[in-house]
Amino acid sequence: MADIEAPLVAAAAKPGQFVIVCLSTAYSERIPLTIAGVDAKKGTIRLVWQAVGKSTAELAELRVGDKVENILGPLGKPTHIEKFGTVVCVGGGIGNAPLLPIATAMKKAGNKVISILGARMKELLILEEEFKTISDELIVVTDDGSYGKKALVTEPLEEICKRTPKPNLTVAIGPAIMMKFCSEVTKKFDVPTVVSLNTIMIDGTGMCGGCRVEVGGQTKFVCVDGPEFDGHKVNFDLMMKRMNAYKKQEAQALEEYKKHKCKIGLDG
Repeated sequence: MADIEAPLVAAAAKPGQFVIVCLSTAYSERIPLTIAGVDAKKGTIRLVWQAVGKSTAELAELRVGDKVENILGPLGKPTHIEKFGTVVCVGGGIGNAPLLPIATAMKKAGNKVISILGARMKELLILEEEFKTISDELIVVTDDGSYGKKALVTEPLEEICKRTPKPNLTVAIGPAIMMKFCSEVTKKFDVPTVVSLNTIMIDGTGMCGGCRVEVGGQTKFVCVDGPEFDGHKVNFDLMMKRMNAYKKQEAQALEEYKKHKCKIGLDG
């Protein structure tokens, strides 16, 4: 997690939008990250990420005072905020970060906010205290039962959907498989559901077509048409298949980066 000085982005950013970060040269990988918080007075934006590849690992090694080459944004359509009634905000893992400003805005709009936060284990749970301050009800679950309730986020979500009255809206952000099953749960109860998609992305302006997804039988580009879509219409299976296309290369790049860092350390 880092607060990055980007006053122009901070002045314009709204919940649900993202930026693309380039660490060094014009040839470095472009990293799409949803904006997890904004301090317009300080001119900073908060980014939260997990080191899963070479570029995110490099980003994680930055220290206070370090610089990145450029930040492009805010990109994407912001979350539609209004007084819906009861809004269930479901976050999985790193998805809790982009969910927080959305849940905060929903609360400010007068909604009752029920937050469900999930993680594989206690050590990977983030932003619990922040969600406590803006949630009317907070439910925490972990896959291994090390904290909160031992369950997947879909279990409490289904319990809430069975309530009378049922929720007016669900917002789910997390791993694609999590959003898929959350959408399947809410569809049974006819609860409108918004998901924020994280796909293969290159330019972030709709020109390359790399982030295409199928929504309601139509091709959409996450960077300009999203990142949020109706979860009941997203073809998650196709999206996950495309997301896995470069897993092998990603793992190889990270391994080579680690070996290079280790060699530098030994030589030094």
